[in-house]
Amino acid sequence: MMLEPIIPDEWELISDKKLSDFIDMSGENAKINEDECPIYFDRDTEGYIYLVKETFGGEEMMAAYRVARRPNDDQTEVEDVSKSDDPMARMGQGFCPPFNTHTYEAAPGIICMQDQPVVMRDGAIIYADIYRPEGDIKVPTIVSWSWFGKRPGDGMSEWQIMGVPPQTVSKCAKFESPDPLYWCHYGYAVANVDVRGAGHSEGNVHMFTHQDREDGYDFVEWVAEQPWSNGKVGMAGNSGVAMHQWGIAATQPPHLACIAPWESTTDLYRESFFEGGVPALSFNKFISAQVTGPNGVDDQVAMAKMYPFMNPYWNDKRPDVRSVKIPVYQTAGWSHFHLPGSINAFRRCRSHFKWLRAHRDFEWPDTYDPYNLEELRRFYDRYLKDIHNGWEMMPKVRIDVMDGYDVDYQEKRAETSWPIKRTQYKKLYLDTSSKLDAVEEPGVEKTYALATEPVTVESSASYDPDTEELRFEFVLPEDTEITGHMNLHLWVSCDGNDDMDLFLNIQKADAEGNWIPWYTLDEPHPGAWGKCRVSRREVDPKLSLKHIPVLTETSEKKLEPGEIVPVDIAIVPTSRMFHAGERLRIQIAGRYIREGWFEPLAWDAENKGTHIVHTGGQYDSWIEIPVIPPRYQAGSYIRR
Repeated sequence: MMLEPIIPDEWELISDKKLSDFIDMSGENAKINEDECPIYFDRDTEGYIYLVKETFGGEEMMAAYRVARRPNDDQTEVEDVSKSDDPMARMGQGFCPPFNTHTYEAAPGIICMQDQPVVMRDGAIIYADIYRPEGDIKVPTIVSWSWFGKRPGDGMSEWQIMGVPPQTVSKCAKFESPDPLYWCHYGYAVANVDVRGAGHSEGNVHMFTHQDREDGYDFVEWVAEQPWSNGKVGMAGNSGVAMHQWGIAATQPPHLACIAPWESTTDLYRESFFEGGVPALSFNKFISAQVTGPNGVDDQVAMAKMYPFMNPYWNDKRPDVRSVKIPVYQTAGWSHFHLPGSINAFRRCRSHFKWLRAHRDFEWPDTYDPYNLEELRRFYDRYLKDIHNGWEMMPKVRIDVMDGYDVDYQEKRAETSWPIKRTQYKKLYLDTSSKLDAVEEPGVEKTYALATEPVTVESSASYDPDTEELRFEFVLPEDTEITGHMNLHLWVSCDGNDDMDLFLNIQKADAEGNWIPWYTLDEPHPGAWGKCRVSRREVDPKLSLKHIPVLTETSEKKLEPGEIVPVDIAIVPTSRMFHAGERLRIQIAGRYIREGWFEPLAWDAENKGTHIVHTGGQYDSWIEIPVIPPRYQAGSYIRR
């Protein structure tokens, strides 16, 4: 039985045109029966969407594709928005350069083999720009795999160097990818790939699907066989480029020797589109709209509207990271929305050779930091050049323990595992019967206590989800490090609506209750976060761990009038030092409390009625925090 889609109201059915009026009916598109391919005009994005029957995980369903932006060979007609006041406009400046195959010197001693054709197993041709050192030497290859464009324009270059000094990254670098002019200098080739459907590559863009993973396998094996290759291939890049690495590595190409996914979402549905069940479609809509190619783009936003619950399509985008057995160097930024995916991938990966560096910086400054590049080169030298440089002595886990503002309590502290083995989980109980003195702020009428023992008195507190928030605070009696996963068990109800969205921040405040943020990109970060749409509160016992609840998201259960229900909310990992007298604060609201933080995501929140939090007695609301005890203590000396 085919899964039935929900056609959004903003889609207008087009009856007077066929698919061939919009795209090139060649390659895989030639197999499509146009008469069975409905076409819609999306009034929201002013783009065309077509539906095709496809099978995912044995289930047949209608897959939505957006007609991609057409390659434009005449760059005089491309509007330069690289200096626009709109940051989102600057981010989307990229273009598809003219198809003009030739070999040229990109820099002294560096050859660029432009628009190299590579045939996939089904006959589709994709194209890559390959940079390599001159001469007859055989070198390893670092692959950058994504749909961003293998030769981005100036605007995309501006995007990728946010927070990075100008001219740090050359214009040969693909977006969020290794810079060929750096790596070729050290004896590596770099392959910038236009994946299937991107640029001039044939077919449709398949975002993070099994098709994309198969293509990645084929490309790795092709590049390893080239006469200038030493037979070893690695992958590099951050964000979207990192996400592809996990998927391709899971297919186990024989010549893929290592990967370095720096900041990577690995469960696209639960970690991006519907984190905690709350939809966040605008950023992903922006991404798919920027893809340039001759045909169609896997329209994930359209699919989220047509199929809003977890299903085989979304599961197809979850790489089996447990199958990755090669060396992995993973990074995770405490401030970044890729944080849950990065940590989860590292935790679940079964490779015996895996390393994690968790840091406070934003992804782009961290990626192009000269010290970090040198360290990454040591990793590649070991596994792509077989240089025994002592990399295996690198601690398996290194973390920045943040304090406040731009100060770290510790930097790159060595640990043997994640989560940290000596973690002690402690419960703090929410108590709406105990009000605290706190700094007066707009929208915060009441601040309540967090107790160390179960609360016996049943009580509740309410807030307007659009304008107010609840706060719960605990004064730390001694210096306390909180590093790891937190989860909040909360009893809630809603007066005036059958659903509610919960947005949480975990903050640090001084003895008087003044917020102590940490700074990233010179912006105050709101702190570790969590989200939950209450109608999607069912927890998946197979995917969840004791301190990491994971929602099934396969259905919804609306609230009945007056119904009080428990929810378990995963808080993203964090690492912070709380000094004696400082406060641990829980913020609960019906909207994301940004506090001015740069964040491209936005959520379609369900903010009607009055939210009520229940505590005490049978409504034992609590948060479990990961406390890291000292390694040892001798008198007043503490070794962390």
